[in-house]
Amino acid sequence: MSVRVRFAPSPTGPLHMGGVRTALFNYLFARKHDGVMILRIEDTDQGRFVPGAEEYIMESLEWCGIYIDEGIREGGAYGPYRQSDRKHLYKQYADELLENGWAYYAFDSAEDLESMRKDFESRKETFSYDNQNRKILRNSLTLPENEVNRLLTSGENYVIRFKMPENEEIVMFDLIRGEVRVNTNTLDDKVLFKSDGMPTYHLANVVDDHLMEITHVIRGEEWLPSMPLHVMLYRAFGWTVTMPEFAHLPLILKPSGNGKLSKRDGDKLGFPVFPINWNNPETGEVYSGYREAGYFNDAFVNILALLGWNDGTDKEIYTMEELVDAFSLERVGTSGSRFDPDKAKWFNHQYMLMKSDEEIAELFINAEGTRLKAQGKAEGAEPAPGLTWGHKAQVMDMEWEKVVKIISLVKERAEFVKDLWSQAWFFFEAPVSYDETTIKKRWTPEIPSILELITSLLTPYLSPEPCVLSPEPCAPGSSPGQALSPQDYETLIKGHIAANNLNMGQVMNILRLCLVGSPMGPGVFDIMALLGPDEVVARIERAVGAIVP
Repeated sequence: MSVRVRFAPSPTGPLHMGGVRTALFNYLFARKHDGVMILRIEDTDQGRFVPGAEEYIMESLEWCGIYIDEGIREGGAYGPYRQSDRKHLYKQYADELLENGWAYYAFDSAEDLESMRKDFESRKETFSYDNQNRKILRNSLTLPENEVNRLLTSGENYVIRFKMPENEEIVMFDLIRGEVRVNTNTLDDKVLFKSDGMPTYHLANVVDDHLMEITHVIRGEEWLPSMPLHVMLYRAFGWTVTMPEFAHLPLILKPSGNGKLSKRDGDKLGFPVFPINWNNPETGEVYSGYREAGYFNDAFVNILALLGWNDGTDKEIYTMEELVDAFSLERVGTSGSRFDPDKAKWFNHQYMLMKSDEEIAELFINAEGTRLKAQGKAEGAEPAPGLTWGHKAQVMDMEWEKVVKIISLVKERAEFVKDLWSQAWFFFEAPVSYDETTIKKRWTPEIPSILELITSLLTPYLSPEPCVLSPEPCAPGSSPGQALSPQDYETLIKGHIAANNLNMGQVMNILRLCLVGSPMGPGVFDIMALLGPDEVVARIERAVGAIVP
């Protein structure tokens, strides 16, 4: 059979990053083997259903680039792909188990079971509805047949439980963990079907996997305790020949390494645990997601892929295509994988560096907090090629090519697009204050005269003033308005420093202070080239007038 895998979440709230990793590993396995990826929504527990969760799951997977072959939106020959739409299928399979002796009716009320639990607790024992205790409880194994029929026809509430054999060893194989052995005396008789007409997860899961011809069940470690029951259900139905292979993924652990990373850890520890923002429809609370936190989707996928899997090398950066080529379940570990928020930021930074300056520039212009628009925007104007208008307040017009160049200079210093403004604001706004530490350390009485000589070096390159009676420039300099490259500035200024035997470090730090206001930013000559001689001279003169050492 060709490979068919499924991701089967419950729409009970936002999709945890552990769930996304499960979907990712299923997707990688399917693509590696030219198989089919199915999204099945398991909503049998109607009491925990949360409006909007189903759409959230699909949007999250789409953002991650995990594309579904068969599902609610995509359709397929094995649908419906929502379990509540398959409700009519499950009762016949529960009845089949009743008929062949693998299941029984249980009529115990919640009060009966609670009373039994308290009785066991009083003896310092733990109650379990298992192959021993079922003999003293109210079910079709202990009640006369006519009483069972009476209860069924009278509408008495009941559940259908699986009849776990006594003292048998179940031998199973997990593709990640190897051989697993469990004695049936350690297992309870799980509920398979409820009186509301809905199956429980266990019955619906096995029936759907069989009917959809699933070949591999790849799911989280938390489902490992359910594996013996599921294997026994395949045996009870006579489906062992077509039973899928199982693989249980290790847990994603808290940054401390102590315990599973939970849905509550995000806000508590200061990082997202969901792929995208989740708006709780019941409380109105908003839980942060990686998308809105500024992570690139391919960086997020890369982060998840290395939580529990590696290809045996030191390679850390993968495209989705490379992950598909390299992935194998044999390289998935059995131990939990600790999530490192700082490493996650490192991954995002690596993807920032790999993306083109043009792509990052467009994201920068349209990012929340960026106070910028492209030059020439007017009513009805079209944006520059490859650019869309943002909805931010404007402080300064800037040519698209210059924005791209600025990004090339500062993106190495940013982990997220939202960080770029703090690294680049001085290209768009002149500083209004100056770093006191640099002033105390570098500003000496001769600095104003040194800066005056530097501005005189740039005078020939300033834009000329237009003549009063003519639009043409008058009294032009040697090269009025000429653009200077970083190398041009370096030649001019370093030549001046050398010729006058000045302190290189002092002059360069003071120039940065005048242009930026603080000891930050890329190379001084790169900054000067992008600002242009007019702005450079204006900032130097403003600083000389404003700084009082």
